[in-house]
Amino acid sequence: MRIALLGAVLAVSGCEKEASPAQAPPVRDTQDDAQAGAGGTVSSIGELPVVPGLSVAEIFAQKLEKPTPLGETTAVHVKLPPPANRMLADSLVRVLGDPDRPTVLFRSDTLARLGTIPASPGPEFFTLFSQLPDSELQRRSENERRLASGEFGVPTRETVLFNGRHPAARYEGLPVDADAFGQGALTPFTSCPQIPASTQAQWERTLMIRDPAVVLDPARTWDPCTGAGTKGGVWTFAHLMREMAQGSGSRPEAFVLNWLSLWLNDFQSNGDTVPARRKMYDEVIAPWAAASGASSSLQLNASTGRWEVMLSKPLDLDIAPFRLLTIVNRIDLAGTEDDSGRPSDPGELRFLFGLTRPSPWGNGGTEATCNLKPFTVIFEYGVPGEGCPAVIGWARQWAGLGSYATFNPAYRARLALMTESVVQRGRAPGKGNGNALNQLRTNEVALGFPWELREFRLVDQHPVTGKDKPSNGCLRVHTMALTPDDATHDFRTDPDVDAFVRTTVKNGVEQPVTVPTQCFANFVVPRTLNGRPFLGANSQVAPPTHWQALNVVPTDATEVCARKEFSANTCNGCHFKDTGTNDFSGVDNLAFTHVSPTSGIPARQSKFLTGGGSGFMFVVPDAQFGAAVTSWPFADLLRRHQRLQELAGCTTCGWFMDLDAGYLSRMEALAGSVPLDMPSGSPAPALTVGPIRDVEVVKQLLEMRPGFRTRLRERRLDFLLPPAARVH
Repeated sequence: MRIALLGAVLAVSGCEKEASPAQAPPVRDTQDDAQAGAGGTVSSIGELPVVPGLSVAEIFAQKLEKPTPLGETTAVHVKLPPPANRMLADSLVRVLGDPDRPTVLFRSDTLARLGTIPASPGPEFFTLFSQLPDSELQRRSENERRLASGEFGVPTRETVLFNGRHPAARYEGLPVDADAFGQGALTPFTSCPQIPASTQAQWERTLMIRDPAVVLDPARTWDPCTGAGTKGGVWTFAHLMREMAQGSGSRPEAFVLNWLSLWLNDFQSNGDTVPARRKMYDEVIAPWAAASGASSSLQLNASTGRWEVMLSKPLDLDIAPFRLLTIVNRIDLAGTEDDSGRPSDPGELRFLFGLTRPSPWGNGGTEATCNLKPFTVIFEYGVPGEGCPAVIGWARQWAGLGSYATFNPAYRARLALMTESVVQRGRAPGKGNGNALNQLRTNEVALGFPWELREFRLVDQHPVTGKDKPSNGCLRVHTMALTPDDATHDFRTDPDVDAFVRTTVKNGVEQPVTVPTQCFANFVVPRTLNGRPFLGANSQVAPPTHWQALNVVPTDATEVCARKEFSANTCNGCHFKDTGTNDFSGVDNLAFTHVSPTSGIPARQSKFLTGGGSGFMFVVPDAQFGAAVTSWPFADLLRRHQRLQELAGCTTCGWFMDLDAGYLSRMEALAGSVPLDMPSGSPAPALTVGPIRDVEVVKQLLEMRPGFRTRLRERRLDFLLPPAARVH
């Protein structure tokens, strides 16, 4: 006789915010236009052109002859791209960021003419002011010396210039001349003259840790395939879920069962009805229950019309069928914001697991009996901390791991301290359950065809605006980041996608454009478009293989760039054709995942990540037009390596004064408009947007600043430069 575990059933139904009735799934495109093969070719980084270091400088600092009325000692000049709002092109003032927390910059040439600053770096630069202590320049000089000495790894003078995620050129970084800065000279800030060389060993120790010594660490992991390790160790699925469940109102076992049960019934989010994948019960829940010594059944609740799991005892979290594949450092996401507008300054820490169905389960099993499944689960945590010191401190911890020759006990102990500082409950008091989780994502074809990606968060998502409100409770389904609903929008011919790419995304493309070396767009993907839902509640892959814009002109570089920028940032494009991750054979590359859940330990990586190896880049034909129009190079681990080293050793911090939002209201009253430049597609602000062309108004705005001061914040000098990667 099967006995229902009442607590588990209540947790499954009670944690769901809104029940959706069972209904027939919508018709989805089943035609597969996926192309077999590796999806690209491998080329040497050495083929990239060499450019002067000064030509890539986007930040200059200049010591002022005397402090400003706010006590600022330094002019920080930032090279800004042409505004997304083209009518602001000749404005002498530029306002960036959230209007409630504005960053106001003044055209450098104008300030030089007014005598406010000694000199301007050029017409593309805008200036804001900072308190930049001499000690920061001295620290940078000392870091340059230590990097050149080889203390953190064999140094190289060559840095690869990335445009977004694409390698574009090579250059040598410039040393910071502290003496010249002290005398008021324009001082460029680039990458350090020498940084640790990008090697496979550096990637493995500091970016994507896949070595068996770590992912099968007997003290910190447990392998469901062999039973080796420590149950509940700090790098196990069980530990992460137990920490996440605290504060949810559910026991960890019920918390996990509730999450798995989200696949058992159709659900709807933002108008997108996602069909159930009830093989979740057969492939995951039932085998896990049996291994836990529990009987189980899947029953239809006649009163609710929903399928529910009945268990005689809870799932044993300690023997979860999820095997650790890699621990990932995504400090390259530092400076991004979540949907609530909260900064994730030190980026993300991620754990990626692969599903298994071992037989036997645990003790007595081998790699051959592991039964690896095409199903990944990735925990993506926002690393707690805000401001420049938090970013540098976190980066230095990761860079320090690169100095270890092996994954020895000292390395693993240090890594464990780092991960525990993020995943333990209470590390993020303002987030759901006090847990630092940003989102949990899955990518699988084990439960049905085609491949499907889903996203879950500890938030309530506003049904109209899509804004997130952190709240305690169970994991909830969330709309997919930057990805349209592929059930109602055809990936080849959809007119909404076509119009969105050729207007909103195109307007967000930084000018000038040269494909493939100069192509980057800053835009917002709306929850609804043209009065109907746009963002999807899940994402399927192959089909769709990518997103086309039907009327893009292949000879228009801006439109070609816009289509790629839109599609490559969707889940569909990123996990297939736009990144060349479409090798069904698995011989030359991967398909659907960037870390393979079925290749064993260590897990294989896609060429989008590796470029084909250290010193190489993976060149992918344009997904819509092919190589005849352009191809896009990738070497993402090289990009992440350089960003880590820049943050750890080559980042300079300054103190910047925040201004009250009332400053913009006063600006509007004075000038008649505010030159607010927001990402293309952003909601219209309450302010009147327009340029400021009057030099006298600029003088008055400078004089008004002290009356709207709020607080000083310590920030990176390059905090206004957008991250190259957004979510993936």
